[in-house]
Amino acid sequence: MSAATTRSRTPDRLCAEAVDLARAAAEETAAPGVVGEHVSLVSEGDRVVTHFFECKEPGYRGWRWAVTVARASRAKNVTLDETVLLPGPDSLLAPEWVPWSERLRPGDLGPGDLLPTEAEDLRLEPGYAGEDVPPPKSAIEETSHDLAERVEAEDAELTDRTPAETATNARGSIAAVAEELGMRRARVLSRYGLHVAADRWEESFGAKTPMAQAAPAPCVTCGFLLPLTGSLGQAFGVCANEFSPADGRVVSLSYGCGGHSEAAVMPKPPQPPVPVFDSLAPDVFPLHPEREGSVPEGALQDADLGHS
Repeated sequence: MSAATTRSRTPDRLCAEAVDLARAAAEETAAPGVVGEHVSLVSEGDRVVTHFFECKEPGYRGWRWAVTVARASRAKNVTLDETVLLPGPDSLLAPEWVPWSERLRPGDLGPGDLLPTEAEDLRLEPGYAGEDVPPPKSAIEETSHDLAERVEAEDAELTDRTPAETATNARGSIAAVAEELGMRRARVLSRYGLHVAADRWEESFGAKTPMAQAAPAPCVTCGFLLPLTGSLGQAFGVCANEFSPADGRVVSLSYGCGGHSEAAVMPKPPQPPVPVFDSLAPDVFPLHPEREGSVPEGALQDADLGHS
């Protein structure tokens, strides 16, 4: 029998009249003054009735105290079944619970936090540790075996060197290749993990962003772009322009911003021409040029007359 048919039955008279018993049970569970007026009752079955009371508890708007009472067959005493606080049709409810793995967002991880990864995480796959031995005499077997031996020899060589030499050659070429292949890691990125990361980076710093649409040129021609190694280097790089919004971020080669190295090269400041003459020093002009280095004509005549 369905729940709708069960609740449509006529309530038992004695159970329906046991409002005081239900209120006392609700007040004992909650607190005096928190249980409000009697709202309604519902028949749950034969001689089983639930009474609803208004809840006046702060923060529980629209909730109701539900007290279920029952009576045995041919008995005249009504007994208490259960008391519970239930939301009503217009009650204030908390958002639907979401597991932490689905609530986690980028940037939520703080200092001291640990983010466990599942054993079957699709973004990761086991790194080569020598357990899955390739078929005998195969190219993979010979390459991996030879590479492992060369890594061990290089590690021994680096151990015997002085600290100064080790600092310069700490990541030798052979060891770097081995780490790139995942020989020193338990798990490495799977192809799915690479695609997910590429899609995420393309969405944040890709060609379809408003910044890239207004950029004068793409990042692939920018001098501030640091290339990546591996397969991702064909489509992404790292921005090294401190004034760019993507500084230190992985950007698509088709991304761009106004900080492009060749977008607007600043011209050299203009150099004034060499002056023809020194116009900064004062020029001396005589007030009476006719008196400089010459005797007036009348003075010469007076002198001649005096000596005659």
